[in-house]
Amino acid sequence: MDINAQQTGVPTSKYQFGMFIEHIGPLVYRSLWAEMLDDRKFYFPITAEKAAAPAHARQGGFGRGLRKWRPVGPENNVVMDTNDPFVGDHSPRIALDGATPHGIEQTGISLVKGKRYVGHIWLKGTPGSRVKVSVVAGAGNEKTFAFSSLSGTYQKFPFSFTAEADTNQASFEITGTGSGNFHVGTVSMMPADNVDGFRPDTIALLRQLHSGFWRLPGGNFLSDWSWYVGIGPRDKRPPTFDYAWNAMQPNDVGMDEFMTLCKLIGVEPYITVNAGFEDAHSAAQEVEYMNGPVSSPMGALRAKDGHPAPYGVKYWDIGNEPYGTWQLGRTDLKYYVLKHNFFAAAMRKADPSIILLASGNMPDPMDLKGEMRAKDVDNMRAVEGTPVDWTGGEIEHCWGNFSGITQHWYAQGGHRFDVQKAKHLPLDAPTDDGFVKVNQTTLQYARYPANIVHLKAQEWDRYEQRFPQLVKKHIFLSIDEYAYFGGSFTHGANLKLALAYGMIFNEMLRHTDFLRMSAHTMGVSTMDYTPTAATFNTTGLMFKLYGDHFVPGSIPVALNGNSPQPAPQYPVGGDQPKTNSGSPTYPLDMFAALTPDHKFLNVAVVNATDKAETFHLNVTGTRVDGPTTLWQLTGKDLQAADRVGQAPQVSIRKVALGRATNSITVAPISVGIYQFPVTQSAE
Repeated sequence: MDINAQQTGVPTSKYQFGMFIEHIGPLVYRSLWAEMLDDRKFYFPITAEKAAAPAHARQGGFGRGLRKWRPVGPENNVVMDTNDPFVGDHSPRIALDGATPHGIEQTGISLVKGKRYVGHIWLKGTPGSRVKVSVVAGAGNEKTFAFSSLSGTYQKFPFSFTAEADTNQASFEITGTGSGNFHVGTVSMMPADNVDGFRPDTIALLRQLHSGFWRLPGGNFLSDWSWYVGIGPRDKRPPTFDYAWNAMQPNDVGMDEFMTLCKLIGVEPYITVNAGFEDAHSAAQEVEYMNGPVSSPMGALRAKDGHPAPYGVKYWDIGNEPYGTWQLGRTDLKYYVLKHNFFAAAMRKADPSIILLASGNMPDPMDLKGEMRAKDVDNMRAVEGTPVDWTGGEIEHCWGNFSGITQHWYAQGGHRFDVQKAKHLPLDAPTDDGFVKVNQTTLQYARYPANIVHLKAQEWDRYEQRFPQLVKKHIFLSIDEYAYFGGSFTHGANLKLALAYGMIFNEMLRHTDFLRMSAHTMGVSTMDYTPTAATFNTTGLMFKLYGDHFVPGSIPVALNGNSPQPAPQYPVGGDQPKTNSGSPTYPLDMFAALTPDHKFLNVAVVNATDKAETFHLNVTGTRVDGPTTLWQLTGKDLQAADRVGQAPQVSIRKVALGRATNSITVAPISVGIYQFPVTQSAE
């Protein structure tokens, strides 16, 4: 393996290992936000139906369903009152009956012994009625708070307690006695150690990733969500229904909370505006709210909400996947380019300094429908300039109104797209019918998502040939949604998946000349978490490994070898690029870069085979010598994983290797970063 330190690439950007997050079901509220009560603003009717699964279930995928409120006492004593609700469309009214407690409860709540919890409740009621809030952690273990000074106007009552036992099945009860009735406006309970409303354990982990930026708040969720309902006092923000993911959102984590999150974890925000059901005026006002001075109308509103200083958000994305038939508010390309230009003009008027990205999509055989699929699935150049070429259409019709173009991709192991099968599918058949199952070796499994990156790089090269101004104006690509599904988003992370992410990162880093931003789906999929604890999973360890060593400003250097990657196993087309991804060091996949200060040469090596492999190091253009250090990620087998409450099965181990040699052995099923001291500068 030959490294020429005088042949350098474009230094890495601070946005190389970014993250994406959107509200999907309870995802944000399970992983980031510290609120312990579900449906705290009472969006759903309160009935006696069976409760949901217990709260202590591990958070896999996008998180389990919400716990429901149930009546305490007769069901018909609880009415969802639409007359002057505290927030949203209705508030629960509980009819009282003397000394018999009537009210509502929620079960399946997790508590930690010795931990302090704080909360509050908004109540109004018939004078003389008495209301109790009780947290019950088992027989004889109950914390009760009594409120008797109720009136016809809502009042806020605080409470706090320290848990005396560990439990996953505590119940939270709101009951009343006396005559008349009482209303519950909203209620909240959090651990007292929350950080501005966020979980301190997950925040501490995410801060270690040095992600550079987070793209938020969506996502498909965004296209029917209005940012206007995500600001102001949290208790008075109405809960809304997300029709993209068929879930209720309480709107506790809105724009200001997302900015707080970014500050807490040390990243820049990158905001996507709603170009689905919202308009250019809304987007412009959002820019003004985030970036405008207090003398502007929206800046004054932000200051009223407790945030006088502008956030100074630099990067803005217009719309989310507007090309998708699944997207709420979708329009055809010929109309969407007009919408993009309207949005860009309005947003830049609000703040001329912002950097705009266009929501593109390179033509993909998997996206073709009907007659176009049958005709062009194996000849993608035939669709250039057609209504499916969103990236090309935006370059042609929105020029001057963006600085970067986005691309999203998702991949799943164990299958491939069969071009010939897809070509002969019925015209109305789902695109997914073009995939066929395949048996993959570990190396093939690990390479599959890197091939998607490689394919997008080849397609971008074609755009630069069609539109030379892309290079002249330094237009960049942002892969600001991507993920490899080796299982669910969190619980499926293991060593096998980590090998694949190593190859993804290596391939992305080979294209720093135009691939300047990327955002992984989801930011919280880097962790394994329960309601009370969290740890990095193998995906998180991989982001930490690469983020720690390929810091912003790292300088890619030429890496060559005498063992090229094999030719594609399957016909080129669909998800198979013209050549396989990877360095010419088969079966190893390698990437090398100098640190920004030129003091070290870092070499990333992925060995996705079950045997040790050796490479011979030859460096020209500089001299490396002295003690070599290896940061190695591996485990006992491919299924090794890290879970909350269990001993780690995968870890990053720092190994001192002594003086640099030209023959280095790489452990099987491992990802390693070798750091060689540079004793003679390449400059």
